[in-house]
Amino acid sequence: MKVRVLGSAAGGGFPQWNCNCRNCTGVRRRTLRATPRTQSSIAVCGRDGRSWALINASPDILAQLRASPALQGTAVPRDSAIGAIVLVDGQIDHTAGLLLLRESGRPLAIWCTDEVCADLSHGYPVFGVLAHYCGVERRGIVPDGSRFAIPGVTGVLWRALAVAGKPAPYSPHRDAPVRGDNIALIMEEESSARTIVYAPGVSAMQEDLWQAMQGASAVLVDGTFWSDDEMPALGIAHKRARDLGHLPQSGAGGMLEWLGRLPADSRRILVHVNNTNPILDEDSPQRAELDRRGIEVAWDGLEIEL
Repeated sequence: MKVRVLGSAAGGGFPQWNCNCRNCTGVRRRTLRATPRTQSSIAVCGRDGRSWALINASPDILAQLRASPALQGTAVPRDSAIGAIVLVDGQIDHTAGLLLLRESGRPLAIWCTDEVCADLSHGYPVFGVLAHYCGVERRGIVPDGSRFAIPGVTGVLWRALAVAGKPAPYSPHRDAPVRGDNIALIMEEESSARTIVYAPGVSAMQEDLWQAMQGASAVLVDGTFWSDDEMPALGIAHKRARDLGHLPQSGAGGMLEWLGRLPADSRRILVHVNNTNPILDEDSPQRAELDRRGIEVAWDGLEIEL
């Protein structure tokens, strides 16, 4: 099994188009040692290395595919190696790219929960728009930890867990989240039973997710904000990290504390990093703290192979 990080930034990417924070200004002016990143997505392939599952379709999907030749099929004049698309939520930064895949020669096989399907059918009717183009073959995900297989992605078993978070603003239960709004994925390499956990949006650690993380060879988890008051402190927004559905890295009960309790041989990687997060500055004390703890910051093009 191989996992490729297509995009490692949170919504808006890095630098964000209209942001003049220290990070975005510094990377534009090249006064900051930092690497630009596109919006959050990964791709997973099995033992044959030919068919991939796209996990989330970001607004940057076309640039991400150009940077990933393995995802370009060559069997027919118009082809793709993407055999399925799996959505962890219904947020714009994880679904807007679906519209850019409308030229597909067959309906898009999209795996998602009932709650995400409802949001993408009504509040943000992407599925209805795609019906006028390639169409959608929706496959259901039940986030109860039961195993399922995705046809074409050979040698990989999947599990989905409901996680604490926030649905998109257009969801009818934005302010009262329900089970299935946000999920984490556990990908298992069938022959070895080794696993990778992908959880880009987590507002609180839950027992089933924590158990999955403890048994994983690698975890790619929510790295959106360093501190709970990151956005208010910069004068960018009044909402705190947890208000937006993200567990901050620092502070009591933060993500660093949880990652520090994982087995020493577990690879720990932060994904979905917001443009304001000081860990993007490779010379920052926060980045040095991650290095000291053996925690990585995902970058576009990072690959993990089991």
